[in-house]
Amino acid sequence: MLKKERYRLLVNHFSERYPEVETELHYRNPYELLVAVILSAQCTDKRVNMVTPPLFERFPDAQALANGTVEEVFQYIRSVSYPNNKAKHLVGMGRMLLEEFGSEVPSNIEDLQKMPGVGRKTANVIVSVIYNQPAMAVDTHVFRVSHRVGLVPKNATTPLAVEKELVKYIPKDLIARAHHWLILHGRYVCVARSPRCQTCELTAVCKYFEKKK
Repeated sequence: MLKKERYRLLVNHFSERYPEVETELHYRNPYELLVAVILSAQCTDKRVNMVTPPLFERFPDAQALANGTVEEVFQYIRSVSYPNNKAKHLVGMGRMLLEEFGSEVPSNIEDLQKMPGVGRKTANVIVSVIYNQPAMAVDTHVFRVSHRVGLVPKNATTPLAVEKELVKYIPKDLIARAHHWLILHGRYVCVARSPRCQTCELTAVCKYFEKKK
């Protein structure tokens, strides 16, 4: 099967079954999503959603976060992964968001990446979800699914390489949605250990399944 055909079938499948899809992180504004995505690094969305309500009540905006202390923020996020580093990142992010961006979450990847705790993946999520830009955030789920299904070559060994390959073949107006499609597929079907091929609807286009037969 040619790569273009594989992409076409995959996009058609998800477009029909999940025409409307969004992040599972809970947020009410760009600031809250930025905080949540920073916290979600190497941590489940479920855990982040448990932590953020009291965190946002105490630190409802960039100014409150900027005026907070690392020690206090840590108390609210201690159950997520790497809470010490993330507490430092959040306070630093709050200060930069307040002082350099007037509390407005930037709409471009370059400015977003200037802030503590914001890498390319986080920046891509923000511009995609908040500003509806055709950005593909590559987390562990997207990376795994892309390789297993055969959407990217074996030598695409970095998140950036996978990102560049995916945006090359996915229609521009669907890239933001495709990010969520791949994440959800990796989270609930194509899991890291023992992928659930028996319930997967993509086996006809999947290289991993083809090798298993």
